Amino acid sequence: MLKQLSIYAENKKGTMQDITTILAQKKINILGSVTNDSAEYGIVRMVVSDPEAAYNAFSEKGYLCRVTDVLGVEMTDEVGNLNKLLITLNESNINVDYLYLSFNRSSGRPIMVFHAEEPYEVEACLKGKGFIIC
Repeated sequence: MLKQLSIYAENKKGTMQDITTILAQKKINILGSVTNDSAEYGIVRMVVSDPEAAYNAFSEKGYLCRVTDVLGVEMTDEVGNLNKLLITLNESNINVDYLYLSFNRSSGRPIMVFHAEEPYEVEACLKGKGFIIC
């Protein structure tokens, strides 16, 4: 199970650079991320090399953040593989709240990171259907 850091950040000039500076100062690598914005605030979701240290660093700087369990499924880089994963999830009555892409630095394969309710049950379901969980 992967740990995702969600940072609630004001939507203003320099915020993303401030976020990356905090991570760089703590020598924390971003492994995958997605940003969703609204008029005033956004959510930066990311898988990082040290989620606990990142959480502490952002909390110390006054950012509201949390750590959440997310699933990572290693895929082959072929047309239709994401669709196959989504069909499997749909057939298993599993809703995907959001997803984004990362990659396995060892194998070079894409990793689809996603959030769903009951992640440990979803993990067991996907493993049982032959998917590689990170």
